[in-house]
Amino acid sequence: MAGAKLDPIDRQILAELQADGRMTNVELARRVGISAPPCLRRVRTLEEAGYVRGYHADVDARELGFEVQVFANVGLVSQAEADLSAFEERCRNWPLVRECHMLNGEVDFILKCVAPDLLTFQNFLTEELTAADNVASVKTSLVIRQAKDQPGVPFEVLEARLAQQA
Repeated sequence: MAGAKLDPIDRQILAELQADGRMTNVELARRVGISAPPCLRRVRTLEEAGYVRGYHADVDARELGFEVQVFANVGLVSQAEADLSAFEERCRNWPLVRECHMLNGEVDFILKCVAPDLLTFQNFLTEELTAADNVASVKTSLVIRQAKDQPGVPFEVLEARLAQQA
């Protein structure tokens, strides 16, 4: 288990940063119970090791005028690695696609898309997504409301599992 490679202080640092990535190093050090210089070294090490991929603001898409959120299930004609990679690259270049996950099962990918209005999404769907090379099928589901959106991982579950293993 990758999380087990980290000591409890590193995991606590990650949990605190996940909850509030804007806190100062001094505040972070206080919360995890170490002094500021070793805390900063640990944060830099965690960043360099890839545990922290970046920092960003959690913006409200609807408040910014992106009223439409859609999940699109995409089936491809071919699942050859080159075709999967080509589709993933295409998704990275589509601004309306905010997340792209390859799945096993009945569909190959699920995409989370946002758009300012239904017409913009419909244009993307017909002119870009369904027209893309290797796309066999697309089934969409319009989000009515969001019950939960919690990024990151549940550190409390990791800690409980590590405690059981000890």
